[in-house]
Amino acid sequence: MSTPYPFTAVVGQADLRLALLLNAVSPAVGGVLVRGEKGTAKSTAVRALSTLLPQVDVVPGCRFSCAPAAPDPACPDGPHEPGPGSARPARMVELPVGASEDRLVGALDIERALAEGVKAFEPGLLADAHRGILYVDEVNLLHDHLIDLLLDAAAMGASYVEREGVSVRHAARFLLVGTMNPEEGELRPQLLDRFGLTVEVAASREPAQRVEVVRRRLAYEDDPAGFAGRWAGDENEVRARVVAARALLPQVVLGDTALLQIAATCAGFEVDGMRADIVMARTATALAAWAGRTSVRKEDVRQAALLALPHRRRRNPFDAPGLDEDMLDRILDQFPDEEPEPDPEPDQNPDPDADPDSEGPDDNGGGPDGGGGVPPQSGGPQGSDAPADSTDTGGPTEAPGETPSDAPESPQPSAQEAGGPEQAAVRAAEPFRTKMLSVPGLGEGAAGRRSRARTAHGRTTGAQRPRGHLTKLHLMATVHAAAPHQRARGRDGRGLVIRKDDLRQATREGREGNLVLFLVDASGSMAARQRMSAVKGAVLSLLLDAYQRRDKVGLITFRGATAELALPPTSSVDAAAARLEQLPTGGRTPLAAGLLKAHEVLRIERLRDPSRRPLLVVVTDGRATSAGTAAGRTDSTPRELAGRSARLLQAGGVASVVVDCESGPVRLGLAGVLAADLGGPAVTLDGLRADSLAGLVKNVRTAVTSDSNRRAA
Repeated sequence: MSTPYPFTAVVGQADLRLALLLNAVSPAVGGVLVRGEKGTAKSTAVRALSTLLPQVDVVPGCRFSCAPAAPDPACPDGPHEPGPGSARPARMVELPVGASEDRLVGALDIERALAEGVKAFEPGLLADAHRGILYVDEVNLLHDHLIDLLLDAAAMGASYVEREGVSVRHAARFLLVGTMNPEEGELRPQLLDRFGLTVEVAASREPAQRVEVVRRRLAYEDDPAGFAGRWAGDENEVRARVVAARALLPQVVLGDTALLQIAATCAGFEVDGMRADIVMARTATALAAWAGRTSVRKEDVRQAALLALPHRRRRNPFDAPGLDEDMLDRILDQFPDEEPEPDPEPDQNPDPDADPDSEGPDDNGGGPDGGGGVPPQSGGPQGSDAPADSTDTGGPTEAPGETPSDAPESPQPSAQEAGGPEQAAVRAAEPFRTKMLSVPGLGEGAAGRRSRARTAHGRTTGAQRPRGHLTKLHLMATVHAAAPHQRARGRDGRGLVIRKDDLRQATREGREGNLVLFLVDASGSMAARQRMSAVKGAVLSLLLDAYQRRDKVGLITFRGATAELALPPTSSVDAAAARLEQLPTGGRTPLAAGLLKAHEVLRIERLRDPSRRPLLVVVTDGRATSAGTAAGRTDSTPRELAGRSARLLQAGGVASVVVDCESGPVRLGLAGVLAADLGGPAVTLDGLRADSLAGLVKNVRTAVTSDSNRRAA
């Protein structure tokens, strides 16, 4: 086994190290989620933590790590006789993103089942992680079915396995640690709330600190054992401090004042549920024990809030997690601390302003923050290196000379449609939650969270004879296929006689990510400020949905005489949101050019990634006042050209949705005509909201299915 990088040798990242150590002191805190860009020592710090955890006593030979003093009465390896235990280091178990369900929860021991004819349970990673650490790198990319299993185990402290004739329950209490890069997608809210603490990490912009990172890393790679030896003293000091804090933890008193501060903070930041209050209380208690105190102070509550609340507070989409520290201080100042009791020992912490990243281990003081004590309280998860939250979510304001939002629309082309001047971009209205749009049928694309698909991981839906190499054995189907032939094959022992023709492949169904291509009308008819603000808010809401479902997105805009690919298909939804905010309006409406541009983009993407199915979202009022240079035809009206272009997309099997932006007392219904040409439904801006979108997915499926049946006939 390779020598791990020393925990105390990690440069900077005081909040990350503190959050990990608090969980080592009190596993009841509930784990840590580490968010940040790549190359910021996230995985290094997590893997190094396992060497600082105290050893655990286990029942000898128990595969489920039962404690000798209180063994699990339902342990599959039990019942255990009273007796001395054996000490071993706490385990850190890594859950790969591509792990199977069998590997996570365990399954029937296939080798013994086939060879001996007995049902024996083979434990999974949840059993290995009991009383230790379960680490998930890139946790936001974990498959949904594995996330559901993790949620169940984290909530109940046990794993229940009911499959393939096996019924097993075993304890599964572990410290859940996850790392993720937010650019690759967000976590489901249910799993996000299961992490007790969250930390935002970023690479230092200080040249001296970056030099120290490189120097230490190169020294470690040249001589891992020698480098670890130079930091052994600091590691032992922190390890001893964790043990002392664990022993002191039951004596820490959480007073009424601290409880009021916790409750007021959670209420002030409008967090949902009561889990935040409980996690803050446990974190503040652990902070006091880590500092060697038996009473919780206001600074403990403040630090606990900075670690436990950022991922739970209500915030706008695409905003980075964080807390308004000025608001936090105002809330806490309403409840002054009671007179603190004297500490049992003199404070051994050195000056918190001392340099935490000196070159040698002797200057590091042994503490995870470079000073041997709690990091400065002013840092928090959103310290000076974190980007400020400057998103303006206020409503749009009218500018002089712009069309009032309540003015009726004229069916005749306006001056702007005839080629008026370009108008400045307006900000998007407040985003809202949308229900899921999905592509009909069963795909085979990249793993995601939108449309139904055949996947390597997911819910088992049946079995079939393997086509080529066998990858996922369906055990019960294989046994059933072989059972009738055992006498004819001369079975003389307890094992089954299996032949190649008996093998059955499991068929599984999950979810795939799609290519969601937005085609946005930016012409003069959309230029009323309030109207375009609402349109951008709707598109931003759909972008947020795509962000959470791991889709690729693209953005095409059309106005004047051309259509422009504002954002080629990409997985960076943040880039699409930024382009949307900068979108200007004005000019005529080349609808046909926009549709042809969408057809061309989808054709190229189909060649690049044929398994990823597209969903076209057209945001327009349906008017067509210009053929556009991309249409290439001048012998037809703009409306006729738009219809032909739409039918071309429909013939290609592209699932489409038209978002009707027409408003005012005079309505032409042109968006509905466009939707019919595309073979998809039309929905108003208000209809995009979650409470109004119930029938939209059904309409998409019905429209595309009907069109497919019509073409087949």
